[in-house]
Amino acid sequence: MLLLLDGVSLRYGTQVLAEKVSAKIERGDRICLAGRNGEGKSSLLRLIAGQADPDEGEVVRASGMVMAMLEQALPSGCNESVYAYVAGGLGEIGAVLAGYRDNPTAELQAQLEAAQGWGLLPRVSGVLDRLGLDGDGRVEALSGGWQRRAALARALVTEPDLLILDEPTNHLDIAAVEWLEDFLADYRGALLFVSHDRALARRLSRTVWDLDRGHLRAFRCQFERYQEEKEKLLEEEARTEALFDRKLAREEAWIRQGIKARRTRNEGRVRALQGLRRQREARRRQQGIARISVDSGERSGKLVAELTDATFAYPGEKPLIRDLSFSLMRGDKIGLIGPNGAGKSTLIRLLLGDLQPQCGRVRLGTKQQIAYFDQHRDQLNPDLTVLDNVTGGRDSVLVGGKSRHAMSYLSDFLFSGAKARARVGALSGGERNRALLAKLFSLPANILVLDEPTNDLDAETLELLEKLLLDFSGTVLLVSHDRAFLDNVVGACLAFEGNGYIREYVGGYNDFIRQGGSFAAGTKAEKITETTPSPKPADRAKSRDQKKKLGYKLQRELDSLPELIEGLEEAIGALQAEVADPAFFRQQPSLVQGRLGLLTEKQAQLEAAFERWSELEGGTG
Repeated sequence: MLLLLDGVSLRYGTQVLAEKVSAKIERGDRICLAGRNGEGKSSLLRLIAGQADPDEGEVVRASGMVMAMLEQALPSGCNESVYAYVAGGLGEIGAVLAGYRDNPTAELQAQLEAAQGWGLLPRVSGVLDRLGLDGDGRVEALSGGWQRRAALARALVTEPDLLILDEPTNHLDIAAVEWLEDFLADYRGALLFVSHDRALARRLSRTVWDLDRGHLRAFRCQFERYQEEKEKLLEEEARTEALFDRKLAREEAWIRQGIKARRTRNEGRVRALQGLRRQREARRRQQGIARISVDSGERSGKLVAELTDATFAYPGEKPLIRDLSFSLMRGDKIGLIGPNGAGKSTLIRLLLGDLQPQCGRVRLGTKQQIAYFDQHRDQLNPDLTVLDNVTGGRDSVLVGGKSRHAMSYLSDFLFSGAKARARVGALSGGERNRALLAKLFSLPANILVLDEPTNDLDAETLELLEKLLLDFSGTVLLVSHDRAFLDNVVGACLAFEGNGYIREYVGGYNDFIRQGGSFAAGTKAEKITETTPSPKPADRAKSRDQKKKLGYKLQRELDSLPELIEGLEEAIGALQAEVADPAFFRQQPSLVQGRLGLLTEKQAQLEAAFERWSELEGGTG
């Protein structure tokens, strides 16, 4: 055993984050810590990592066990070399190693000998090589993905028995996420991680710790099975609470019966009622489900934007966008995928008319109302409350042309009471994301631009956001590294494939991979775009619509089709056997033509049934 949580309790102010939690981590465990936003997952990770102490209980760690933690935040303002930063994971001896590498003086050599640090030199170099890092580079000059890789190297250089990761995919592009996923899949130590990336959680986890209202349950199963089991538990909890509430209501009615009750009741029953009341008061309800909606405003023109042979480059730099022709139509849901720094934000600004290309032209549509979700959440003031950020201090907001009380609107995004009046700076990452969504969706918009909206959101809110975007009648431009989110939402992807060349692929991220897409630098994209036409808007619409879930009537129609098809096949088989009989054509011509006509009709019905089955199975309705 590496670590044991023994009756651990943890509080933040009046909020109970963990209540008498007991769990253990064994060597080789792969544990995903799951829970709703604000439940205290990051706090529990810091407690396990030794960065905080429990209010009650004990954290028991195996003797000599080494832990390392990869924080959510990237190294900020670090002007060290990559080598020095990575070696710093070893503590004070790390600074000596970095100094000796740059300037091998006799004094530093003596310090290394005294600390028996010679064996650490190849360890640091080995980690740098393993992660493909240049030790001479400066940390502050690295992209977000490479900074995350450097932070991982700093953790790994300690050769930890337990590696703790808090949202490790934040700030990474898709290529970096896939690299990290492959790396962790081969990692031999124990893993404990929190991640909103469902694809990563499905691949890496063998156990799921579920943190819900201060209680921790361990599910020894894959992530998909955990989601099914958790749903069953919540349903059972709802049934149990409903029975309890009915019993309490009966006892409350009994106690209110008046004089007759006071004469006949027994004191034991009164004490039992008091106990039921205390139980009911102590009940911690699960955080509600967000009710996210967006006012799609006035319909934009059918054409949102059209680029014709557009090329754009910043002064003195290579083109980020080269010879791109693309039409964005009303209702399109487009994902932008590619490495960090490839030009995704620049392309969005071109499509919205904020930038003009050096070559080619941009034609914009009419009646555009744009809502922009910024991944850095710069639109939120951390010193103001959620209420002030979203409503500007007003008591009401206008949503869909109707006035709503500000607190009622915020409750749809799970901000009620004290949470609505909390400073944004004190919220968890997922809660800040929800606050930004509440601010954006309080205004009418027919074009949604979402830059990494999934960071830190819990699974339930992610699924609700997916549904909202699928049902949204306007246009969506989505930048995301969440592969499952892209697959579930977009109808087409614009992939940045190197040297400024961009190609459109129908479908989500997995469709991009199946069609041979890649982000390799070079002229591959140029050759493809010369020989392969861009998908038509109708193709995107079909792909987009396929993501929608079927309604009740359509689902019933789909369920009835196999029986219909089977019946048609049997009828056609009987008619074909009848036609094959040599005596068939010796009948009256009118009878022959009637039977042949019926055969043709049944075959047409069968073909139509198969086509309809294909449409409904794909979700097109």
